[in-house]
Amino acid sequence: MKQASDKLPEQQPEKQRKAVALISGGLDSMLAVKVIQEQGIHVEGINFFTGFCVEGHTHAVRKKHKDKQKRNNALWVAEQLGIKLHIVDVVEEYKDILLNPVHGYGKNVNPCLDCKTFMVKKALEWIKEHDFDFIITGEVVGQRPMSQRRETMPIVAKESGSNDLLVRPLSAQQLPATLPEREGWLDREKMYDFSGRTRKPQMALAAQFGFKDYAQPAGGCCMLTDENYAVKLQDMWANRPSREYELDDIIMLKMGRHFRLAPHLKIIIGREEGENHFMQGYKREFVSIFPTSHPGALCLVDGEFKSEEELTQALALVARYSQGKSAPEVSLSVRQMDGTEQEYTVSPMAADDINKEWII
Repeated sequence: MKQASDKLPEQQPEKQRKAVALISGGLDSMLAVKVIQEQGIHVEGINFFTGFCVEGHTHAVRKKHKDKQKRNNALWVAEQLGIKLHIVDVVEEYKDILLNPVHGYGKNVNPCLDCKTFMVKKALEWIKEHDFDFIITGEVVGQRPMSQRRETMPIVAKESGSNDLLVRPLSAQQLPATLPEREGWLDREKMYDFSGRTRKPQMALAAQFGFKDYAQPAGGCCMLTDENYAVKLQDMWANRPSREYELDDIIMLKMGRHFRLAPHLKIIIGREEGENHFMQGYKREFVSIFPTSHPGALCLVDGEFKSEEELTQALALVARYSQGKSAPEVSLSVRQMDGTEQEYTVSPMAADDINKEWII
């Protein structure tokens, strides 16, 4: 008869493995999370706020595409997947990535390779602090011209320090096996071999998972990939003593029509009611101009007027974008940051008189 001490030791339950996923709000990261969830892994999301996401401000302010739902896609994706999303403010840390990218810029002012490496490095710090096991991204081999080429994807893993803790489920079968695969936490055969710029495999997988609503790809939500925004950012850098910037600077680059009247002077004219309301919040930080005789847009003055000619040009431009643009004269008020105001009357600038070199 066996004694109690002869009993076999109870088998310990296998540890629940945990992963954090970089959530941009796009379809790829959404699918990557779902693929890993299907293998019984606990997944949470992480989203890094750099200040350059269009969803953070522009979509919330402008009426453009008003037929489309305005939402933060990263939060929405997390909700659809039933995962917790950690939003991490990296505005200050990100400045060095933007200003001094080791691998340079893409087509505009997008430091995509340095950016991805930075975010994966931050995710690595996060998993160590929170006792998670590995990192997931929605990267696909060959999909992005800078950060997702076959030859650059290993750079992200190496320079971030994540190495084989970085799992790309949508292209896993195209890449070397990672530690989670070798340890048996993940089944390589249940991941995918997507490559190239076509979106058809992702769309088919989305249908398979029952995802009918998801953000359409357009360079992600990053304003740095947008040509118009890049021009405004480069103009700001070119006309300041240094390229240093604050969050308010990069938000204002998303707002209104920008006219560079002189190296020391730029005016920003609201394009619609939502922008005008938003820009009202900056009237204590900028000299402002607004029509008083006719409905019209608010203008913020970035810089200073060094001559009457510059002031008159700015007033005539603001009048041009008011409902009095066809009137002989328009009255406008110039408000100083301390709240004092002075009234002026000018003739609206004719469309043909707008110097194309002013337009940013």
